[in-house]
Amino acid sequence: MMVARHDTTPGLSSRLASEIGSGDVPTRLARVTAFVDPALEQALDLSSDASPRLLAAMRYALLAPGKRLRPALVLWAASASHAGPEAAAWEAAVGAAVAVEMIHAYSLVHDDLPAMDDDDLRRGRPTCHKAFDDATAILCGDALQALAFETLARTLPPTVAARGCAILARAAGAEALVGGQSDDLAAERGWLGTEQTPVEAADQVAWMERIHGRKTGALFRASLALGGLAAGADETTLAALDGYGRAFGLAFQIADDLLDAEGDEATIGKRVGKDAERGKLTFPTVLGSAESRRRALALSEAATGCLTPIPRNADDLRNLATWIVARDH
Repeated sequence: MMVARHDTTPGLSSRLASEIGSGDVPTRLARVTAFVDPALEQALDLSSDASPRLLAAMRYALLAPGKRLRPALVLWAASASHAGPEAAAWEAAVGAAVAVEMIHAYSLVHDDLPAMDDDDLRRGRPTCHKAFDDATAILCGDALQALAFETLARTLPPTVAARGCAILARAAGAEALVGGQSDDLAAERGWLGTEQTPVEAADQVAWMERIHGRKTGALFRASLALGGLAAGADETTLAALDGYGRAFGLAFQIADDLLDAEGDEATIGKRVGKDAERGKLTFPTVLGSAESRRRALALSEAATGCLTPIPRNADDLRNLATWIVARDH
């Protein structure tokens, strides 16, 4: 499957028709992975001008095992937006799915650096800066970010490519992903000053919602928007997908906080308990596990409710919102 230009591979739709169908969420995610991973591989088929060490780091980061959750949101939003078969929707949105996974991979590489979250394990493997070195990890993230926009610009239809690039750029920038990470570090490291540090529980919850709505949720919302755009969604459908993304993103983050507090490192594939060690604000530390779990479930229900205006099949998105708050990794 081609992601380097706006075209299609002969026979793709017929092959996909036999590969995608009904099934539980892990099974459906596995099908997304089987579809997207070859496209990720192909997107890294760069010329000899690319540094071999840099390219190795990019492959290490981008092709690492994972749920491919953001590509799934792209593809499932496309399916819910497309008037034709699901296979055709996936084919139309594959470049967008690759682009958002590149942004996600870049953000993880940079977040894991010693100057940031200082993690040495990601998805059950040494983090990029541990497998290579800090400088290579920084450059790897830079290169993946640039390649994401190149991929998006070259694969979306010309009529929506500029809007798609603007959506992804905003989600990855100072007002969203990067800004959320900056505020997260500020709260953790005392850069805010006492007058800005939230003390009351309600203020702490509002602070966390603001951070994670940008640091985590914005890329989910961009994934859904890009999938919809690639498949020709109307504005009503795009608004419904965005409402879903807002609630889904926060439900995902609360579930992630619960996993960090209660999960098993071998199952999750990264170090757990580190948030509590650093005195970091999380939903369980502020609200307790029971209330955090209640909020996550309520947000999951709210997310599925947002899909009501979409006339086509959005079952994958509905099922995902339920599964995401019950997962163990």
